[in-house]
Amino acid sequence: MAVPAAAFTAGTGARGFGAAWRRHLAVLGAVTVALLLLFRNDMAGLAAIWWTSTTFGHCLFITPVIAWLVWQRRAELAQVRPVAWWPGLALVALGGFGWLLGDAAGVALARHLGLVMMLQGAVVTILGPNVARGLLFPLCYAFFLVPFGEGLEAPLQTVTVGMIMPLLHLFGVPAQVNGVLITIPNGYFEVAEACSGAKFVIAMIAYGALVANVCFVSWWRRAIFMVVALIVPVIANGLRAFGTIYAAYLTSVERATGIDHIVYGWIFFGLVMAAVLAIGWRWFDRAPDAPVFDPEQLQVQPKRRIDLFVAAALTLAVAALFPTWSAAIAGRVEPLPTLITLPEVPGWHRAPMSVRAPWSPNYPGADHHLIGRYENGQGDAVDLAIAVYGSQHEGKELVSFGVGALREDDVWVRVNDLPDIAGGGVMRVTAPGPVERDIVTWYRIGNLVTHDDRVVKLETLKAKLLGGLQRGVAVHVSAEVLPGRDPRVAIEHFLQALGPIDRLADHSAGLR
Repeated sequence: MAVPAAAFTAGTGARGFGAAWRRHLAVLGAVTVALLLLFRNDMAGLAAIWWTSTTFGHCLFITPVIAWLVWQRRAELAQVRPVAWWPGLALVALGGFGWLLGDAAGVALARHLGLVMMLQGAVVTILGPNVARGLLFPLCYAFFLVPFGEGLEAPLQTVTVGMIMPLLHLFGVPAQVNGVLITIPNGYFEVAEACSGAKFVIAMIAYGALVANVCFVSWWRRAIFMVVALIVPVIANGLRAFGTIYAAYLTSVERATGIDHIVYGWIFFGLVMAAVLAIGWRWFDRAPDAPVFDPEQLQVQPKRRIDLFVAAALTLAVAALFPTWSAAIAGRVEPLPTLITLPEVPGWHRAPMSVRAPWSPNYPGADHHLIGRYENGQGDAVDLAIAVYGSQHEGKELVSFGVGALREDDVWVRVNDLPDIAGGGVMRVTAPGPVERDIVTWYRIGNLVTHDDRVVKLETLKAKLLGGLQRGVAVHVSAEVLPGRDPRVAIEHFLQALGPIDRLADHSAGLR
């Protein structure tokens, strides 16, 4: 991440910042602005996530924290001479290649991480290895600008449910659990992703890393503090969730959830932060005025130096190589039929869609999207949905958050995963009523059929970078859970009559 130039404007110690520093900082500022303009869409995406996502709102504070960390080091940095250093271009190239992989696979995390690494590489290239060593922690702390950790939500949901149920039974609450749904006599609660505590764990990782660096010298004390910083919010979140459900049992769901929405925000997180700080306070072993690093150890002039302006030009040239590559491969789009239809399935006939439990997957960027209901003579009924993409890019992805069998803030809630059917991933979902249904998912990408989102991303990446079929197809088969009928049996009978999923997907994409 680029070093904030404002951090060097005053109070730099006995020597102060000379002409060399001012020249290098001016060039670094210009290169930073150019990089942000070159990757402005990704920067805008990052800013939108920081501003709108409750999970990643803490990222708004990372840049000011980095500026403060640099300001702390101003006296020591003034004693280190900046030099342009061409090996720093390797970090720029590594970040650019990571950005290219993310752009090809449609993985925003990789693009954002690549952008941050390119900015870090610019600092190393233009200021040199000695300055980079003095700024090592602020540079590494810039990784927290990247929104990461959504994968923690599912396991933390399981942990939260595992904490809530014993406590409810201990306090005499007759509660039952079905996946992430907890039912009590006067209502039911979903331990949703937002209630898993992941947002607090992710923010506490950033907070814990900062405190561990600023307040501790001993590495084992830092490690212990980080463990505490991760465990405390998980326990606190489980107790909060239990308290909400217990309050609902004693009063009403409406009153309990109303209080929870007030407590659940930054007030709760602030209390957790204070608790973690209080736990570690007595073991702090760094003096507040202790120097962060010894500038005397960073006086050896590095080899492989280059001219400052050449370094700036090479930094921008290396970074620009990757969006140029991306633009060159973006034009390969598979031709699709102008119209697709749902197949005729032997022994099954088309029927009106369910009004009792209507469901439809969400594919806003698909070139074609169809859904229809089939019934057979034995009273079984299933829904078949197909989405076809001729190509994929940002905003038009086969696999993405809120895209697929369930949309963001859907009325349908994922309860749990069930054993696969014919190689397709199966999940049980529920909606108010209550009503339940099973949904089976397959993806056809390249010449492969899978239900794994990660495989879809990898195959998309391979097809874009190495050449290959660009089209992608999603297929879903779903059946309601009805008294006396097994949705799994209905789905299996339908699939036997439907035939291979790869043949259906290829036909829908215009391949024979």
